[in-house]
Amino acid sequence: MDKDQERIVSIFKNTFKHTPALFFSPGRMNLIGEHIDYNDGFVLPAAIDKGIWIAISKNNTHTIRCIAADIQEELFVTTDAIQKQDGWKNYILGVLHVLQQENFSVEGFDCVFGGNLPPGAGLSSSAAIEAGLLFALNELCNYRLSTLQLALLAQKAEHSYPGVQCGIMDMFANLFGKEANAILLDCVSLQYKWVPFVLKEHTIVLINSNIHHSLASGEYNKRREECKAGLSILSSLHKDYHSFRNILPEIVEANKSVLPEVIFKRCLFVTQEIQRVRQAVEKLEQQNLKAFGQLLYQTHEGLSHLYEVSCAETDFLVAATRNYPEVIGARLMGGGFGGSVLCMMQDGAAEAITRAILAAYQQQFNIKAEAYFVKPAPGTHQQVTDAAMQSC
Repeated sequence: MDKDQERIVSIFKNTFKHTPALFFSPGRMNLIGEHIDYNDGFVLPAAIDKGIWIAISKNNTHTIRCIAADIQEELFVTTDAIQKQDGWKNYILGVLHVLQQENFSVEGFDCVFGGNLPPGAGLSSSAAIEAGLLFALNELCNYRLSTLQLALLAQKAEHSYPGVQCGIMDMFANLFGKEANAILLDCVSLQYKWVPFVLKEHTIVLINSNIHHSLASGEYNKRREECKAGLSILSSLHKDYHSFRNILPEIVEANKSVLPEVIFKRCLFVTQEIQRVRQAVEKLEQQNLKAFGQLLYQTHEGLSHLYEVSCAETDFLVAATRNYPEVIGARLMGGGFGGSVLCMMQDGAAEAITRAILAAYQQQFNIKAEAYFVKPAPGTHQQVTDAAMQSC
C-alpha cells in the first residue's frame, strides 16, 4: 500500500469507523493532438501513474459525507438537497446531479479522496474526481453503466455545476487508460484504439510552468471562431472540404491567397496537427521514439507560431530542452498561455536535466516550476480490499 493510499484509507477508517471500498482514478497527459478536438481531429492521450485515491462506502442514510483530504475540507449534504456550491464541491455535486437527472438512485455514502495529482498542473484533476466517483458509484450501486457511458456522464457533470464546457478527452483517458499504451481517440465518432507506448530507456517529465495568463479563456474561444471561419471559406471552394480531417496542409497553403493571414495560420496548424497525430501513431507502433519526439517539437513550433497559444515561459522551457541531446522531444501541453510542458528524455539523465532546466527557468522568470515524472498507466479501477461490496 503506497503512502497516499494508506493515508486516505486511514482517514476514512478514523472518521467513519468502518472499512471502505477503494478506487484509484488517474490523471492524464495528451501526448499529441492539441486544439484539434473541436476541429474534427484525433487526440492521443494516456492515463498516468499519478492520481486520486477514493475510499468510499454506503452509509444506509440519505446523507453524503465527503472529505477532500489534501485540503482538509468537507462536504455534507442530503440526497434531496443536491445543488450547486463553491469550488471542488461542485465536482462531487455535479456527478450526483447528473445521476439524478438520468433517474439513477443516489443513496447516502461516506467518502474520502486525495492523492498525488496536483490541481492546476494540467493533469486533469477534476476529471479524475468526477470519473473516479462515477466509476465507484457504478460499482457500489450496480448502475450497470458501460465505460463509455461513464465518460459521457463525467463530461456532462463537468458541464453542469463546475460550468466548464470541456471535451471528452480527459474523462475518456481516465477511464480507458491502459498500462504502456496511449489511446487514439476520434473526437467525432468516439471510436478509439490503444496504441503501444513503450518507453524502454526513456521517461516522460511534465514541467508545470506555474503560470496561467488571464487571456487564456477569451483567446481559446477566439481560436475556435477563427477555425470555424477558415473552414467556412475552404468548404465554399470544394464540397469535400467540409471537415478539417479531409483537408491536407498543402490545400491550405494552395489557398493562402483567399484566407486572411491569421485564419491561414490557424488552418495550417490544425491540418498539420491532424496529420502529425497520424504520423505519431505510426512512429509509436514502430517503437521509433526519436521520430515521435521530433513530432512533439513540431507541434510546439506550430502552437507557438501558427496557433499562437504559447508564451515566453513555456517557449523558454521547450527551448531549454534543446540544449540536451538526451531530450528527444518537448512541447506545450494543453490549452496554452502557460500550463505544462511535456518532455521525453533518457532515463539516466532525466533528473539532472530537469533540475538544470528548473534552475534556469527560476533564474530567468523568478518563478519556481514543478516537475512530475510520469508513465502511461491503467485507467480508473478498484483496488482489492476486504470491503464487502453491497448493491444499492
